[in-house]
Amino acid sequence: MSIVADRLNRISPSQTIVISTKARALKAEGRDIISLSAGEPDFRTPDNIARAAMKAIEDGKTRYTDVAGTPELRKAVAERFRMDSGLDYTPEEVIVSTGGKQVIYNAMMASLNPGDEAIIPAPCWVSYPDIVTLAEGVPVIVPCKRENGFKLTAEELEAAITPRTKWFFLNSPCNPTGAAYSAEDLRPLCDVLLRHPHVWVFTDDIYAKLAYDGFRPATFVEVEPRLRARTVTMNGVSKAYAMTGWRIGFSGAPVEMTKAMNKLQGQSTSNACSIAQAAAVEALTGPQNFIGEMVTTYQGRRDLVVSMLNQAKGLQCDKPEGAFYVFPSLEGCLGKTSAGGHKLDTDEAFVTALLEEEGVAAVHGSAFMYPGHMRISYATDTESLREACARIQRFCAGLV
Repeated sequence: MSIVADRLNRISPSQTIVISTKARALKAEGRDIISLSAGEPDFRTPDNIARAAMKAIEDGKTRYTDVAGTPELRKAVAERFRMDSGLDYTPEEVIVSTGGKQVIYNAMMASLNPGDEAIIPAPCWVSYPDIVTLAEGVPVIVPCKRENGFKLTAEELEAAITPRTKWFFLNSPCNPTGAAYSAEDLRPLCDVLLRHPHVWVFTDDIYAKLAYDGFRPATFVEVEPRLRARTVTMNGVSKAYAMTGWRIGFSGAPVEMTKAMNKLQGQSTSNACSIAQAAAVEALTGPQNFIGEMVTTYQGRRDLVVSMLNQAKGLQCDKPEGAFYVFPSLEGCLGKTSAGGHKLDTDEAFVTALLEEEGVAAVHGSAFMYPGHMRISYATDTESLREACARIQRFCAGLV
């Protein structure tokens, strides 16, 4: 009899981690690898944030905190929600977790009963369906058309809702496409949700500060306050403040939901790292100019990557509104054979051959529930991006 629980066999390892691991292994063998697979800023955590962490250590703030986070951080989160989006959450409605992923896990485990459905627009982040499945829910994947900018329409949302629907997920800006929803985009979705009061909303705003060309992503409760009583608004410090390794995510939600998540977290990880929490207070309350500088750099990289990929034979790459990913279509490349003799029948075969033959690591679209594409992260230095895109152009030119 296997020691592994049946529930674990229903989920898959994160495909982004699988690709990154393979790229690191090839690099360890001496291969010249450019990895564009990880969703992680290449910027250093700002010095003022790092100093706040060191001061916390020096001040002896190394003990357990409240499970939901320190009062200082929950207050800072509530104030940041107010300043950024006009959301009126009290500290009691805020929970701090070990990364945004734990917020999602807590919410699903605390609320889903067997057979409850969660609507997830695709392309989607790789972990949403597996977290829902692990919580004994049923992920309902709704493909979003590329001609609609990979954005869900009100008609598609309406058609997906059933009496078993408990959650609707929205990630804006989106991983992997970079598609972002304005207030005008969200309004029709809000109208649908108002007609279905049994459906809760989980809005993943982790990339909200990373938007380009003056675009401002909106969030549900900001657009429709009547949804506040059944919305979890999630964010964190990982992407906007270059703090992925600090592992701090947080959410605002009705007290009943926050208490349920707190109860679950209290019997799993308990509080997030006290030192990381002190750093997060500084991130949220300290100078914010670093973000604008980072966005300017990302926008330049985005424009470079989109331009070069659209010059690659067989690729079609749209310009995203936010995050730090592009999601080009491989339609013109699939079914062909690479210069190294690899048959490119699938998007996974494409990215595998690209890694082995040209040393460029990307993630296949099927990992994001959307075959026929690949995700490339431009959260790396400009010269590496330029070289990687040149290799992709060469790889595509060699297909027959």
